Amino acid sequence: MKSQPQRTCMGCNSKKDKKELIRIVKNKEGKISIDKTGKQEGRGAYLCDNRQCLEKVIKSKRLERVLDTKISEEIYEDLRGVILEQ
Repeated sequence: MKSQPQRTCMGCNSKKDKKELIRIVKNKEGKISIDKTGKQEGRGAYLCDNRQCLEKVIKSKRLERVLDTKISEEIYEDLRGVILEQ
């Protein structure tokens, strides 16, 4: 049986299967988006599917440091929407 790739959540620093996490990606043009497929090209960062991890990342600005760019409030709102959906 093939093992699942593991990734670390930026909020709680726990390792989980890649499929369990939400991927935020920065492409070559510098555009930030939520990668629902997990296959978009670019620099990826991972987040648990829970509100506490998202709020911790927003407060600490960790996503901005990891992706080395300013993150708009619109992206954070989209993430909140994705978390509430699931």
